[in-house]
Amino acid sequence: MDVAAMNVRIVFQKNETVSDAIGNHTNTWADYYSCHATISDSLGKSSAESEAAGQTAAHPDISFTVRFCQKAKAVDTTGFRILWDGGIYDILKVDHLNNKKRALKFKCEKAGR
Repeated sequence: MDVAAMNVRIVFQKNETVSDAIGNHTNTWADYYSCHATISDSLGKSSAESEAAGQTAAHPDISFTVRFCQKAKAVDTTGFRILWDGGIYDILKVDHLNNKKRALKFKCEKAGR
């Protein structure tokens, strides 16, 4: 794992239920954890390689690789999402990379909002 390649900051958001003054429950997204990550597209290329090739298409499928920590380990596919570069990404799969506790890889797709 190349730590120098973790050059973008991402934010994990958690879905929470909040109750207002009269007891109504609403779902909201609250910031859970922020860290640096390496980004690669669905083909496994880093974002720098894609930009160098002159591709200007949007990032529909993307993977974020972050260093292992307890907060990142708690992230799952149902109650979390990732914010990066003004976009919202739904987490499809969490890869623990052979359970070596060095890094986690989140396969995501851009949310259609």
